[in-house]
Parts: sequence; structure tokens; C-alpha cells
Amino acid sequence: MVQRQLPNPAELLELMKFKKPELDGRKRRLESALTIADLRRIAKRRTPKAAFDYTDGAAEGELSLSRARQAFEDIEFHPGILRPAPEVDTTVDILGGPSALPFGIAPTGFTRLMQTEGEIAGASAAGAAGIPFTLSTLGTTSIEDVRAANPGGRNWFQLYVMRDREISYELARRAAAAGFDTLQFTVDTPVAGARLRDKRNGFSIPPQLTLGTIVNAIPRPWWWYDFLTTPKLEFASLQATGGTVGELLNAAMDPTISYDDLAIIRDLWPGKIVVKGVQNVEDSVRLVDAGVDGIILSNHGGRQLDRAPIPFHLLPTVVREVGKDATVMIDTGIMNGADIVASIALGAKFTLIGRAYLYGLMAGGRQGVDRTITILRTEIERTMKLLGVSTLAELQPSHVTQLTRLMPLAPPAAAPTRTPRATKASAAKVGAARNAKANPAPPNIEVNGA
Repeated sequence: MVQRQLPNPAELLELMKFKKPELDGRKRRLESALTIADLRRIAKRRTPKAAFDYTDGAAEGELSLSRARQAFEDIEFHPGILRPAPEVDTTVDILGGPSALPFGIAPTGFTRLMQTEGEIAGASAAGAAGIPFTLSTLGTTSIEDVRAANPGGRNWFQLYVMRDREISYELARRAAAAGFDTLQFTVDTPVAGARLRDKRNGFSIPPQLTLGTIVNAIPRPWWWYDFLTTPKLEFASLQATGGTVGELLNAAMDPTISYDDLAIIRDLWPGKIVVKGVQNVEDSVRLVDAGVDGIILSNHGGRQLDRAPIPFHLLPTVVREVGKDATVMIDTGIMNGADIVASIALGAKFTLIGRAYLYGLMAGGRQGVDRTITILRTEIERTMKLLGVSTLAELQPSHVTQLTRLMPLAPPAAAPTRTPRATKASAAKVGAARNAKANPAPPNIEVNGA
């Protein structure tokens, strides 16, 4: 029988623990964010729809982005047991220098649009965390100002090949003079992708005030206060122009970009050069054989060609074909530290985050970027400990199985030769059986062993 008694006031007081209230609203909301998805929800509340959708959206039906994220969700880890890993080392040497974590900040255009601190917040947070920061050709902070914000850290520069080649050459020279150590030669943007959210929102650079934007701004006065009381939003490294994102890209980019352009930039750039936007095995092999310092498997965050290959699915095959010593990196769809761990296990030397960083920026400026890095670091360390590995070098393909919902169909069979009328019925039955054997109906989820 249960013995009952009157509550003891002293024991009740022990249970009543009240947390000291946090009066700093920014700090309070960032501390409540435990995942990148939490930061995204905060960012959506605090950012006007057009600016948020520019960051959050992708091309056309947004299938490339959703598939990339699904690929990371469809993994199965295989932890080792009785392998203590009370402390883990997350450092990595990448492209001739150190990084405290196996990820860096990817290049993002129009970054001050999301939150007024823009690239300064990203660069300074990256420097404090000991990871690389990448400035976009379409950045809203100059090469020199990014260097000033991250003077002791690693700065990388992402380069588009412009119609006026001399513009690209001069940007490369400026980045080299400012001490940027790596150049990302981007190859997946000969023309702009169809970013339909931007078109539906009437989004332009700089943002235009309309009845819709004014109504949307009412619950977000802080964003508009920052926008209207800080320097004009424009490209820092290019001549300022106005128009939709698609119009700006199409006016600036050159669809005739080729290996000749890569050779010119290679001769011009004194540091490491990697090619960003690689999307098949053949190009990966050719680039590595050509002597580039690394490749980045990327479909531009799903913002260019919709239904493009999934970088995470390409990763194991590319690593096998180019060799495990080649520097293969990956971006697109990374929203969790476990995504990064899985990528390293399957052979990536490094990863890059884009939207995850921007969600933190929109949620709380520099402090929000710090929070993004803290969340991912915590997830990486926890995942490694649960897998039973102490260093990134211990991660192996055997730690991960990729589960895929998208299986390619077998190629169609050759057309049959003419069959006499008398045997057509039996031939049809044999053909149906052969096709059924060659092309079985796929289950909902198939497993590809890593």
C-alpha cells in the first residue's frame, strides 16, 4: 500500500527553481534556438517576406533543394560500441590551412539584405570560430572590409566569370592583395535560374516600397529601421545596378564560360583554386586531372537548375573515381551537424553552409551567426561521440548507409525484331516477364550500402 503524507514545505522549495529572466530580447530568442530549424522560424518572423523568400527559396519547383535535404535525412548511422570518445577533435587541414570545424561559410549574395550586419557578421563570427569565410562576387561588403572584419582568419573569395572579363580579373587581384587564400571559381551560373518566389514577390535589388511591402513591414519595423538608416544596399565589388535578381545575373554572367577561362584565372590567382558547382563524375575527374586544388560538389543550393543531381548522392562515387587524396568538398542542403559528419565519413574533406548561416544572421545578426556555429559544433561533437570516433580521420564509409527514395530506371530494352503473327502472343508474355525482371517495381525506400 502507498504511504502518503502532507507535502513538506522545505521539499517543495527545493523543487521550485526559477530561472533568472533574460532581459536582452535578442539573447533570449537565440538561446531558445536549439536547431537550425529553430533559427529559421525566428528568421521568418523577423524578416520581410521578400527578403526571407529570397534566402529560403530555390529555383522553379524547388525540387533540387528538397531532394538535397531529404538525402541527408535518409541516412543511417552505424555506431561502434565500447569505443570511448569522451573528447573529440573536430579540426581539419583544408587547402593549406587549418579550420577548427569541418565546415566553413559559403558565399551568399546580397547578404546585407537579410540583415544589415551582413558579411561583416559572417566574417567576424567565422574568424572567432576559426573557420573560413567566403565572400561572394555579389556581396554587399567590400573585399577590403571583409578582411578588416576578419584580419587574422581565413578569407576565401567566390568568383563569377563576368561578360566583361576584366571585372573578374580585377576582383581576383583585389582579393589576392587583401590576403584571401582560396578562390572558388563558380561554374554553375551561366544564366540565372528561375527563382519563382522572387518573381511572385516582385523582389528587386534594392527592395522597392509597394503597398504589399509596406503591409508586410508593419510587424517588422526593426528590419526597415536598419534598412533605411544604414548605407545603401548595393554590390560592394561591382558597379551598383537595379532590377530583379534574374535580370542582374543575366546582365552580368557569361554563358560562354569555358576551360580557357579557368586556365586564365589559374595563372592569375596566386593561392589555392577550387571549382564550385561540379555536378557529375566526369567533370570531377577532368578537373582533378587538370590540377585544380579542389572541387565543390554543389547544385548552387537548388537555385539554378531544378532537378539537378544531389551532391550528397554524388559524393561516394566521385571520391572513388578521383581518389581519396583529392580535395572534394560539398554544399547544398546541410542543416545539421550530423549532415556534416555523414559527408566527412563518405569522403568529403570539407563542407560549406549557406542558408544555415543566413537563418542565424536574420535571427540575430552577428550573435545569430555565432549561434548557428555553436549549434552545428554541438551536433558534430555529439554525433562523433555517439559513433565512437574521436577524430574526423576515424570516420569511414562504413559509418553511414545512404537510403534513397529516387532510383534511376533501367535503360529501355532494344526494339524487338519482327515476330511472326502466330508467335506474337507468346513473345509478348516472354517480353513482359523479361521487363518485369529487369525493371522491378521499386519499394518506397531502397538502401545503397555505403
